[in-house]
Amino acid sequence: MQHRIVFSDIDGTLLNSERELSEFTISEINRIKDTIPVVLISSRMPSAMRHLQEELQIKDQPLICYNGGLVLINQKIVHSTFIPTKIIEELRDFNKDKKVHLSLYHNDDWFVPEMDFWANREAQNTKVNPVVKPIEDVIKEWKTAHIGAHKIMCMGEESAIDKMYNFLDYNFKQKLHLYRSKPTYIEVAHKSISKLTAIEMLLNTHFNIPLKDAVAFGDNFNDIEMIDAVGMGVAVANAKPETLNVANVVTRSGKEDGVAIYIKNNIK
Repeated sequence: MQHRIVFSDIDGTLLNSERELSEFTISEINRIKDTIPVVLISSRMPSAMRHLQEELQIKDQPLICYNGGLVLINQKIVHSTFIPTKIIEELRDFNKDKKVHLSLYHNDDWFVPEMDFWANREAQNTKVNPVVKPIEDVIKEWKTAHIGAHKIMCMGEESAIDKMYNFLDYNFKQKLHLYRSKPTYIEVAHKSISKLTAIEMLLNTHFNIPLKDAVAFGDNFNDIEMIDAVGMGVAVANAKPETLNVANVVTRSGKEDGVAIYIKNNIK
């Protein structure tokens, strides 16, 4: 197959053990970027991805954020799908005595109820600082603006997250995607979007490249659909077993520069 465009997940896939881009990864993407578009695709917010775009010198390329819930071209929104405030209210009410941290995201806004262990860890990992604001205030403002959450991040002890997952799955299975990225995390997105829906939209409306000529790299549950659908789906060695099962190729782990190794050996 031809490799005419590259889509890569970030966390667990593109970054090294320090959660940074290695010099090898930067050099390999720099080598191909002028002839083959390289698009970052992640559950992250835009500002947690732009510094990586800058390092890779691919700021001219689109960004796929929030697992496909928000797509930007030249810093302008071309697609936006969010979770309505009514669902956020029900989640807030369920969580009143559960002590699960709820982070709410819309575009480049990230709101947390307090700077607790979970908020500090996410800030350190993503190099973005949240705004501390009560969830009630966020909901009120979003209702007025007629917007909602591109992503909800639920973080807490595993037993509490188990209960939260069961609540969301039972009540909103037809409306929400639930990604259990870690035992202590649930990433919540709108059911109608995915990384694949965003890829298909960009390929059809912006790049005019068929899906069969795309290569996608990933590691987690939210990467399965795109890895299974593109012409060349590549899983890093540390990927979930379900992700490994649908991949055309398995490369080295994310911490061992698996993406850069594949590019070096297969994209000339």
